[in-house]
Amino acid sequence: MERQCSGAAGKPSAGSRTAPDGARGAGPSSSVGALHRGGSQSAEPDELIRRALDFKSQGAQCYKEKKFREAIGKYHRALLELKGLLLAQEEDDDVGDGDAAAAAPSSSSSGGGGGLGRSLTGEQSQLLESIEIDCYNSLAACLLQAELVNYERVKEYCLKVLKKEGENFKALYRSGVAFYHLGDYNKALYYLKEARSRQPTDTNVVRYIQLTEMKLSRCSQREKEAL
Repeated sequence: MERQCSGAAGKPSAGSRTAPDGARGAGPSSSVGALHRGGSQSAEPDELIRRALDFKSQGAQCYKEKKFREAIGKYHRALLELKGLLLAQEEDDDVGDGDAAAAAPSSSSSGGGGGLGRSLTGEQSQLLESIEIDCYNSLAACLLQAELVNYERVKEYCLKVLKKEGENFKALYRSGVAFYHLGDYNKALYYLKEARSRQPTDTNVVRYIQLTEMKLSRCSQREKEAL
């Protein structure tokens, strides 16, 4: 990764105090009815999704109680419940992008991840993606509460969210924060400005943009002095 100017970067307290995505309309109580509509054919995916929702809800509660390490464990458990379904969905997406004729034999297979992916209804697929986005956003939020923040991991989780939902404000903002503390100020400024375009008055975003522009200005000045 290209680093724009090394050196310790301060951590403004306002920069990391953002809540996790514990509720996006995908909580356990609001989803049970939708899960049952799939019938017995999708019973296994239903159960996995239900367990994931439960762990996600527990993670959100732990976060509210400032039990961040426990919350991280719960969000990881939620993602673990969905791991097979997520892999199957990715495989199906790859098949959809490829030659349909060449993919025809695998579509009849009842075993493996692909069968699970194709058994999901459209509603289940949307719920699956929503849970995944919430969990990765919430994991990033939890990590930002640590005394020593693992900004590489924060960046990793946020980029996973942006791969699914490119305009997600929290992921854009936290990506900017992570790149800032990792010393990649050009990328930090890019993500922070993208976040500002969604919420122009957010004080945390404005503050980090100011800090990043100051860092870039200092780097530019040092480069001129070195010539």
